[in-house]
Order: sequence, then C-alpha cells, then structure tokens
Amino acid sequence: ALSNQKYRELKEEFEDVGLMTGDVVINPSASCLVMTTEVLRSMLYRGGEVMREVGWVIYDEIHYMRDSERGVVWEESIVLLPDMVKYVFLSATIPNAREFAEWVCKTHNQPCHIVYTDFRPTPLEHYVFPANGEGIFLVMDRQSKFRDSNFEQAVTVIADGGGAAAARVANRARGDDGKKEAVNQDIFKIIRMVVERNYDPVIVFAFNKHECEKMANSLHKVDLCDEDEKKLIDTIYWNAMDSLSDEDKRLPQVANLPNLLRRGLGVHHSGLLPILKEVIEILFQEGLIKVLFATETMSVGLNMPARTVVFCSPRKFDGAGFRWITSGEYIQMSGRAGRRGKDDRGLVILMMDERMDPPVAKNMLHGQSDTLDSAFHLNYAMILNLMRVEGAEPESLIQSSFAQFQNDRALPGLEAKIVEIQKDRDAVKIHDEDSVDEYVKLKDGLDTMIRERRVVTNTPTHAVPFLQPGRLVRVCTKSPSISSTYDEEDDSIRIPVPGTEPGEEDVVWGMIVSFERIGGGGKSGKAAYGVDVLVRTRENSDGKTPLSSKSKNDRYEFLNANEEDDSSEPRVIRVPLEQLDVLSSVRVYLPKDLHPREARDQCISSVGEVIKRFPDGVPVLDATRDLKIDSENFFKLLKRIDGIKSMMKKHPVASSERLVEQLSAHKRKRELSIALKQAKKNAKAAAGLIMRNELKQMRRVLKRLGHTSADGVVQTKGRVACELASVDELVTAELIFNGMFKEVDVDMLVALVSCLVWREKSRNTPKLSEETAEVFSRLKDVARKVGKQMMECRMSVDVEEYVEGFRSELMEIMLAWCKGNKFAEIMKMTDLFEGSIVRAIRRVEEVLRQLSDACRVIGETELQEKFTIASEKVKRDIVFVASLFL
Repeated sequence: ALSNQKYRELKEEFEDVGLMTGDVVINPSASCLVMTTEVLRSMLYRGGEVMREVGWVIYDEIHYMRDSERGVVWEESIVLLPDMVKYVFLSATIPNAREFAEWVCKTHNQPCHIVYTDFRPTPLEHYVFPANGEGIFLVMDRQSKFRDSNFEQAVTVIADGGGAAAARVANRARGDDGKKEAVNQDIFKIIRMVVERNYDPVIVFAFNKHECEKMANSLHKVDLCDEDEKKLIDTIYWNAMDSLSDEDKRLPQVANLPNLLRRGLGVHHSGLLPILKEVIEILFQEGLIKVLFATETMSVGLNMPARTVVFCSPRKFDGAGFRWITSGEYIQMSGRAGRRGKDDRGLVILMMDERMDPPVAKNMLHGQSDTLDSAFHLNYAMILNLMRVEGAEPESLIQSSFAQFQNDRALPGLEAKIVEIQKDRDAVKIHDEDSVDEYVKLKDGLDTMIRERRVVTNTPTHAVPFLQPGRLVRVCTKSPSISSTYDEEDDSIRIPVPGTEPGEEDVVWGMIVSFERIGGGGKSGKAAYGVDVLVRTRENSDGKTPLSSKSKNDRYEFLNANEEDDSSEPRVIRVPLEQLDVLSSVRVYLPKDLHPREARDQCISSVGEVIKRFPDGVPVLDATRDLKIDSENFFKLLKRIDGIKSMMKKHPVASSERLVEQLSAHKRKRELSIALKQAKKNAKAAAGLIMRNELKQMRRVLKRLGHTSADGVVQTKGRVACELASVDELVTAELIFNGMFKEVDVDMLVALVSCLVWREKSRNTPKLSEETAEVFSRLKDVARKVGKQMMECRMSVDVEEYVEGFRSELMEIMLAWCKGNKFAEIMKMTDLFEGSIVRAIRRVEEVLRQLSDACRVIGETELQEKFTIASEKVKRDIVFVASLFL
C-alpha cells in the first residue's frame, strides 16, 4: 500500500517513475523506481540489469528493520548492495542512529552522515481523559514538561469511579461488554468536545479490528458532514467502486460503509477490503472524514496526519497478555497528530480506565523511541542463494550484518561484567558456610518433593470435584510453570518467616470463586483448568513490572490473608489448577457479587478468621478419603516429606538466630555463581561469528534433503528452493519433487498452496471434505519428514509444532473460489474479515507465480503451465481490483 502511495506522489512530481511490487510492475526501465525491499533483494540475488546501473538507494522508514519477520530482508539488501552505490536512510524514530551509521560505514567503506533534528514543526500537547470523567487534563505541555499535579488529579477521578473502573478491569479479563458501553460513551464525549472546538480531523487508535468497528457503529447519532460534503463523499465513493462488478457492490462491507462515511466517520484496519482502505485514505486526506477509527498498522505504514489523536486504552494485547503501550509505540502513533503547515499544535488524548503510576506514564510520554536492534535471522533460501553466487558465502553475509556489528560492540562490556561478578561473589561471606549449605540442600530436596506431591493432588480427576465456590485453598505465590523447570538458574530460597513450617514459605491462603476448563487435550491429552481465587494482593512495587509482565499474576504479589495494609487489596486472580498447594475441608459463605470492594474485604477477613481459629493449621482434605488417591508411591512420598521436615527442624542452623542473614547471604552467593556462568557463556558466544552453529545445522539439513551435494554445490532441488522466498521453501520443494503437485487437479493445487500461505488460527471454518482432508494429511506427512530431518540435525525445532504451522483453514474457501463462486458466497463460509481473505488470496496468487518461475528454472514445462493456469483461475473480481493510486 505504501509503495502505491509513494509511486503516485512521485509520479505527479517527476514524470519518469516506475513501480515494482509483488503484484504490479509499471515502467520498469524508468530512471526512478519505487519498489518493495523483497523485490530489491531478489534482484540482488539474480543480478538484474537494473542493479548494474543503480546510483542511489533510498530506504524509507528504515526502522522497519526491527520487524521480526521482514526486517531481515532490509538488512540483507543493505549488505548485498555494491559499494559504489550511495544511500539515504529515512526514519522518524531511531535513537541509536549513530550506531547504525557506523555499521553502514564499516559495511560499505563510505562516510555516512547523520542529519537529525529533535524539533517538531508542530508541537504536541498530551492530555489524559479519565474513564467516566467529564473533561481532559493536560499532562504534558508543548515544552514537554510533565505536569504531575494534573496527572494526580486525573488518577483520582479514576480512583473515585473506583467500583465501576474495577468492575471494568475485571470484565476485561472475561471480555464481556460491561466496559464497552462505558468506553463508547467516553468516546462520544471526547468526539463531541473535539468537534465542537474544531480540533478535527481525529484519529482514534484501537488495538483490534473488532473494537474499531464497534466504536464506529456505536456513534449512530453522530453526523459531522453537511449536504455538499455528503454528495461529494458519495460521488468519490461510488466512482471508486466503479471497477467492481454489480455482485461485488452488494457485499455487506461495500454496501454498509457509505452509511458511516456520509456522517464523516471512517474505519481503517487490515480486515477491510484493500479498495475500501484506499477510498478511506483518499477521503481522509481530503478532509471529508472527520473521525477515523484505526488500528496501529495505520501509524506505521501510512503518512496520514490528523489534528488530534486519541488512544482508547493505554494497554494493548500482544498475543500473550495485556501490557502498557511502550514509549516507542506511543511516539509512533501520537506522531500522527499535528499537520505541518496547517495546525499550530497537535493534541494527543489518552483514555485511561485504571490506575497508572506517574513513572510509568512519564516514561510512556517522555520516553525514548525503541532502539533499532537487528532482527537478523537465517533462512534456507538465503543460504542457498548465497551458495549459488560465486564468491559469496553465507558466513560473509552474517559477518557484515548489523546483528554481528551490534554483537561485536557489546563484547568489551561482557568481559568487564565477568570480572565484576567474580569480585562480588568472592565478597559474600557466610557465617558457618558448610552447615548452611547442608540446610539449603535439604530445603531443595523438600521443594522438589512438595512439587511432586502437588502434581498428584492437582490431577484434575482428584482435585476438580472439590473446586466449589467458597472453599478455602492454599495457593503458591509463583506459577508452577516458572518453578517446575527446575534448574540452578531459578533458585528459590525463600527466607522463612519465623514460625512457619518448612516448605510453606511461598504459599498463601485464599478462597475459590469459580473454575473453568480451558481447552483440553493439549499435547499430553490432559485438560487444563483455570481457577479464580480471591487472595489479598499488592501491586508489584517496582514500577517496571506492569509494562513487561505478560499476565495479571505477575502484576500482583500475593499476601497472607491477615497482612492488612493500605497498599493491599483483595482481588480475584485466575491461576492454573497446578498452582494450588492444598485444598482445605473448610468452606465459607461467598456473596454473589464480588465487584464491590466491601464484599471482597469481607470474604478475605473470613479467611483470616478461619486461619486464626485453627492455630495448628487449617484442616485439609484427606488424600485417601476425599481425593481418592491410592498409590503406594504417593504415601512413601508423604513420609519422606515429613522426614525431611523434621530433619530441618532439628538441624543446628534452624535454631541459629542469624538464620535469616545466613540464608540470604547463601542465596546471594548462589545467584552470583549462576550469573557468572551465564556471563562466561555469553562472552564466549559473542567472541565468534553469531549463528555459527545454526548455519552449520541448516547446511546439514540442506544436504540431507538433497538441496546441495556433499561438497556444497547447489543441486536442482536447491535451485527451486531459491525461487520461493515467501513460503516454507523446504516443504514446498519437497511437494514439487515428490510429484504431489502433479497428481492433484488445478483447484486442489490452489487449495494446497493456501496451506503454505495461511498461518493464523480461526474459530469456525468449513469442514474439510474427505478428498481435501486426504491431501492435507499428505502435506502434513511431508512437513513431518522435513521437521524430523531438522531435529536430527540438532536444530531447536518442535516437530509437531512445525507441522501444526501448516493450516487447512483456507482450503475449502480456495476450492470454492477456483470453482467460480462469488466473493459474497465465500464470505458466508467463514468468520474471517474480508480484508484478511483478500490478502491471503493475493498471497496465494503470488506464490503460484513463484512456483511457475521455479518450474521454468528446472525445465518442468508441464508443471509450469499448470501453475500458470491456476494463477489465472484465482485472479478475478474484487480480490484483484487495481489499486486506486495507480
């Protein structure tokens, strides 16, 4: 999309401009070419005509190099370009530009100047809008001064709406709509305010596609356009849709959008049909869309500034959990506010619906943008391509990569660190070291056994019948997944509180609220359960955790039911079943609604009461009678646990008054020894070529699968794999050479290719017919064979996971598409967004073209024709309608 836009802009300015992307080639002999980095890379490997004549290469948005998937393409192309070429790198945000420039100098033996400015032509003002609040608070002014008092005020508004906000945060975990209503009202308030004061156009950033749609649709009362604008919008929209067939004009997305657009509202996310995205971009640039709801892709890829930017939440979901937005993301998105030459200032409004500590906020608003770190990684096509070219070796590419450069820069620091850690470790003195050591060894043994006991008692068959609401339960403060991978690295000697039993230092009492089965039959075939437990918690004091922590559990530390202080609050936390320590036989009354704070306080104090009433320990469920465990070994284990406990109690160290300091010194020394080991390992790894072993293993895989000969010459199969840059080159080459592509008919061939392209999971997809399922299972067998070879070559690959990466969701959809079904009919087969499907079909078509080229390389004319026919079949209707910018 960006290339098309750039081409359009440059074409208007300079006549002689060409465009080369995966989909389109226009005027490839022009003196100025706009192209994607992928095209540049493949030209460099194939040695095209253009490459001999190129004088300047301009990389726009160079910070894309940190993209984990595609960043490596940029790095590769920079290294492979010849030294005579001159470069320009453009970027809004790179704090370590100097480091990058030094790398360019080193790689190409030419000076590289850094031209930078911190000056923003239109200054920004940052506001906070607290949930349920009435107005906005200025928290950072144009001079980038943070105003603490205003921020505090905003936070108090959130705290006052405490009940509602807490309920909403609790709802977010369950994903229901209690909070949607409130957010939509807040959005409505903000938009009304912004429009009344003429601060439009506005971009509202939401963090997922559904949220964008929901917000836009919730504003059904808003109308921001007058009659003339409405006419203009209609004209532009339907002119753009002219190239669609009448069938396609009736698609729900196409037919419903004008209803939003005519009121001056728009949405922009990857689920839209590409042509609709372009119309919206054009309307927004013309100022006809006053409020645009977008996902963050828009801030990265398109140059579409507005006057005001609104964030609808300071947290975003990154696949693992909710986290605060990083300062880099914040800068990138808020940078869309303030149009140069039109506005005297840009406004950024951050909607907040939960407490945020000032340091976190300051860091987000003030912070540095993310440094540009290399995302370099090897792939097979890269290695084969380099082996094909005479005088080029994969090693030399790695040696010149930015990753290697950054790695070499870090070496002196690592060596200094080793010396420092050694000094620290030797400085730790422990009183009576040997017996402390002995005591700690007992403690470790006890921990391991207790862990074994938990594995048995937490087996769903034993435990689940007792997970009733109101039952008291003892919970481990750390999730078992962290501690069960028990090696020296994770070392937990907790300092015992006087009067606790050995082995009970890291557990607290709480109360079960509910439980549910989450997914079942994972790899081991066991179902997983999540238990909601009410425990007393405190937000982790180091302001850092909420940012980096993936889950709610790491954000809070668990406290004992009786430890009351101002900073603690009873919260309902979801923990995995494995994190329970023991279930009690006591149950107490649990109120229906735990949203109000009083209810939770009351419950936790009744837990405290129970603990006080049983000074010898709360009664627990009996293993044989209640949990029905009858294994000999389990009871031996319990005896051994008791034995060790009594040994620990009798141990001389246990009664020493300096026990706490002895243990903490021991713990410190142990941590330093581990750190030292790690530091030595890091320094050793950094001294040589990075990814050395990986390269060795990958070469071994290529030899075994017959892509290269024993002495490293690229064979026919390897020449095919070189052509396949955008899919798994090993599996695809296998499919060509084992005749599978030859056996299936053209429609099935397209369906098969879709498995190589599509990587996302989706919920309800059409069931595979027998024939399709059979083809898919054969594909999986090929993938399994390739995965096993990788594993045998010692690569860190999980074979089943690798096989699962090939997904069948699109197969039936592609079959229907090839049989000539209309796009609307296809959309009925799935719950995916239209845009995602269009993108997938376009990728499939691109891969079919690559496959056809690959067959041409090895003279497989029959297969080549088959792929070409398939590509023609796929290319039709709304999916391949030309871009409006071309």
